[in-house]
Amino acid sequence: QVQLVESGGGLVQPGGSLRLSCTTSGISFSFYTMAWYRQAPGKQRELVATITSGGTINYADSAKGRFTISRDNDKDTVFLQMNSLKPEDTAVYYCNAARRVPRSNYWGQGTQVTVSS
Repeated sequence: QVQLVESGGGLVQPGGSLRLSCTTSGISFSFYTMAWYRQAPGKQRELVATITSGGTINYADSAKGRFTISRDNDKDTVFLQMNSLKPEDTAVYYCNAARRVPRSNYWGQGTQVTVSS
């Protein structure tokens, strides 16, 4: 059974930091591209950052310079370090695992991040 379990969300003041974690089980983690998405109320889910099995990283423009994605293949876990948080970062953050061959795509249940004073 595949599981992606996010943690680390919460309430933080503007300018603060949070570190999200997504621990996986049931997949060959090192072969997967891992990603963080987010969905704010009334908006579509959007990509925040990705890290491939080879370590190639990409960020959405909104995340560049403030967020850092990383992975620990020994712990089957992907992280998202978020600094200089803004109210517009408020959203449910979702972990995603994707692989082309064989094609597979999995989601976590999400963790709420609220940036507010």
